[in-house]
Amino acid sequence: MIPIVIIGAGMAGLACARRLADAGLAPVVLDKGRGIGGRVATRRAGSLQFDHGAQYMNAHGSDFAAVLRNLGETGALAGWQDGTGQTHSVGVPGMSAIPKALGAGLDIRKNSKVVRIAQDPEGWVLHLDDAILRAARVVVTVPAPQVAGLVGADHPLVAALAPVRLAACLTLMAAVEGPAPFITRQDADDPLAWIAQDSAKPGRPPGLTALWVAQASEAFSQAHLEDTPAAIAARMLPLLCDRLGLAPNKVTHAAAHRWRYARVTQALGLPFLNSPDATLYLGGDWCIGPRVEAAWTSGTAIADEILARG
Repeated sequence: MIPIVIIGAGMAGLACARRLADAGLAPVVLDKGRGIGGRVATRRAGSLQFDHGAQYMNAHGSDFAAVLRNLGETGALAGWQDGTGQTHSVGVPGMSAIPKALGAGLDIRKNSKVVRIAQDPEGWVLHLDDAILRAARVVVTVPAPQVAGLVGADHPLVAALAPVRLAACLTLMAAVEGPAPFITRQDADDPLAWIAQDSAKPGRPPGLTALWVAQASEAFSQAHLEDTPAAIAARMLPLLCDRLGLAPNKVTHAAAHRWRYARVTQALGLPFLNSPDATLYLGGDWCIGPRVEAAWTSGTAIADEILARG
């Protein structure tokens, strides 16, 4: 019997596990992916790399500010001036360096997809693709729409998730030969709502080719959500070339990624949910709002609650 299992190695899951481990507990973190960090991610293609999820993070509260300072002291994070006079915190050499630093020393089991969980008199039974685990407590940090698939649509906590809304985001990653007319461009009304010269961030590999990340608007993303990645790239690339003022033959690499649950548009309004017996917890950025800090705050609040209960 594992005392605490955390499902999801995104920022909420990592924050929860980090706080519990620092207090002397030994949580086990399960994640279905090959990497950790969720949307705090870096995609690599040969010698190229792109922060294709969260572009940066900033602290609004003193606790998360302390986390960012510590990451900066370890070299996993640095400041990035986005060309508008604002400075943001980014991972070095990529955004994925941040979850890697937070997860150092934790028992994280990747490629471990949890299909469903069920409670019995002895605790929780976790059904994985190829194994069954037992846990006394379970912390679920997947996107809110995926919770019902794990615990069952009739679980009492699922009804409380009804108000939560998350929007999709389609992302284009492109390597382009030619001058860079800007560092970032943001326009919520444009099909490409966010464009960033990813290679301008600190600590990135040197190269003569500019690396760009473009994230589509909510409307564009929803309209083309079910397109294949190749079709998404084909739709977004001409738009990017137009915004950069460059011909398509200057593009040396292009790929797309679909984030089905990218941005919180309506949050729960609570830091987490838990069962009456305090053996099941639900959390994530969807509890609080569309920021990396919100995910960290939710995961940390769950850990603090578990530690307080003993």
